[in-house]
Amino acid sequence: MLKYNLERERLVNQYTMSPEIETSVSKAAPLKGADLIADHVTRLPAKPGVYRMINAKGDVLYVGKAKSLKARVSSYAKGGGHSNRIMRMIAETCAMEFVVTATETEALLLEANLIKQLKPRYNVILRDDKSFPYILVAEDHEAPQILKHRGARKREGAYYGPFASAGAVNRTLNTLQKAFLLRSCTDSVYEGRTRPCLLHQIKRCAAPCVDLISKEDYLALVNEAKTFLSGESAKVQRTLSEQMEAASTDLDFERAAALRDRIRALSYIQGAQDINPGGVEEADVFAIHSEGGQSCVQVFFFRGGQNWGNHAYFPKHDKEDEPEAILDAFIAQFYDSREPPRLILVSHTPPQAGLLMQALSLRAERNVAITQPQRGAKRDLVKSAGLNARESLSRRMAESASQQKSLRQLADILALEAPPERIEVYDNSHIQGANAVGAMIVAGPEGFVKNQYRKFNIKTESLAAGDDFGMMREVITRRFARLMKDENAERPDLIIIDGGKGQLSVVLDALKELGADPEAEGITIIGVAKGRRETEDGGKRIDRTMAATGEQIVMSGREPFMLPPRDPGLFVLQRMRDEAHRFAIGAHRAKRKKAIAANPLDAVPGIGAKRKRALLNHFGSAKEIARAKPKDLQAVEGVSAALAQKIYDHFHDG
Repeated sequence: MLKYNLERERLVNQYTMSPEIETSVSKAAPLKGADLIADHVTRLPAKPGVYRMINAKGDVLYVGKAKSLKARVSSYAKGGGHSNRIMRMIAETCAMEFVVTATETEALLLEANLIKQLKPRYNVILRDDKSFPYILVAEDHEAPQILKHRGARKREGAYYGPFASAGAVNRTLNTLQKAFLLRSCTDSVYEGRTRPCLLHQIKRCAAPCVDLISKEDYLALVNEAKTFLSGESAKVQRTLSEQMEAASTDLDFERAAALRDRIRALSYIQGAQDINPGGVEEADVFAIHSEGGQSCVQVFFFRGGQNWGNHAYFPKHDKEDEPEAILDAFIAQFYDSREPPRLILVSHTPPQAGLLMQALSLRAERNVAITQPQRGAKRDLVKSAGLNARESLSRRMAESASQQKSLRQLADILALEAPPERIEVYDNSHIQGANAVGAMIVAGPEGFVKNQYRKFNIKTESLAAGDDFGMMREVITRRFARLMKDENAERPDLIIIDGGKGQLSVVLDALKELGADPEAEGITIIGVAKGRRETEDGGKRIDRTMAATGEQIVMSGREPFMLPPRDPGLFVLQRMRDEAHRFAIGAHRAKRKKAIAANPLDAVPGIGAKRKRALLNHFGSAKEIARAKPKDLQAVEGVSAALAQKIYDHFHDG
């Protein structure tokens, strides 16, 4: 795994940065389209490599790989025989870049990496490329820890997964703790324990931190857990059953009852994995269903003979792309940052299956097979995944049609020229100014785009507590300052602010100070506030009845107006504003929780878990430590004169 990551990094760095690699980059010549490509063909070698097609703006249109660059690129120079999509791509091409690689396998790896980085318009692109959670039995400590893990596998230990969702991991971890009594606390908490924690009291941890179990017995529990997660569940259950019977025979009923509870927990885990297919120990199942120019790829994960869940993907591709070609590109990108299993089952055989197997075998440092089963249990798995793909695509198409209809209605309400393609909604969350957070959510024709949500920790120290206007000004300023620096960044068509005239005025002023002109860029900005009506004395008050069903819309150059309670456009606005509110509150709560859990001693250099525990035991609280003089601090074991002065300076601003 580490060897492959280093090799991939070498390939990417070498083939995208090194001036010594044979490359060809077209200049801003008058040639364009097929003529430009034909001009390049005369200088290209018949070697493996990667090519990029670029438009007049400098955007990469397409990234492709070839066994022979000369032969592959020459096909684009022909006048006919191309689909409409390819013809458009050729016509837009104003420049090309070429990279020669040692083998076609290296070209495939580089192509997948560049597609994920550059997201070319004419490539099949894997969207929603999130990392899957794993269960990690960390073995870099004398008492191994069991926990949920995402991201790079840098920590020493045994990894099990992937799981299709964090919920599945949490449920499994919860039950594994009951079955094997492994610790889940961090190493710093472990080192600081002087008595068993609550998890031991509720029989979910063996408490190795205070030596209530010997190291040998605890490691035996760890090995049992690893054996179970590796797929040998029957063996573990049989061993526990034998131990339970032996304990019962010896009249050790307390131990027998504990073993019984562990067996029940294991039975629950096995029953929660849906199906246990015969003959499939380790495999990923890919099935694709295409309809109406859209596709869904359903992926099932099997590890240790158990089904660890499934996930649906909706890759971006052209309407003319065939399912086999889509699946081919999808699998290459899917495993660009993941370790493949020994077996990959597919509903359609990729055109480059042999090359993919070579690349993935290099990735995993062992043989990887890709096959389309024709009979038996494996074919049934692929068929089941295909049915799920069809159902997922049907639901998505229905939701997309409803969303597009709602956006057309919203465009009519706001007098927009066309339905918005990108909507950004902003909101703030805080408690009397404390732990203030700004939030931005993004929505479009296909619903909420959650991987583009952003949160902003409010940094302006001069803001008064609860200054919503100042917070909104900071959020908008930071967002558009970054947006204006990046010419290729996606611009919103519609911005929705949670608030009325005051918030809208602040946003417009902030954009004016930045030199941005929303009207010139085609950006509409509106504020959405609770409904208000005039009182008898001419004042205004929030109408609670109206506020529950309607919203007041404020926009520049137009009088504030309300929508009827059952207007479909109103539902769209409320849904987006509520989503922004939910995201902002979640970010605020996470920040507040982190602040509550923080210890002032954590920020002092040189204070580890043992010294922190010694200081707290001596003084009773961090507040008393802050009041202590250097001489008093030196009385604590392990605290030198220099460290005592450092602690004192930390709490007294030097």
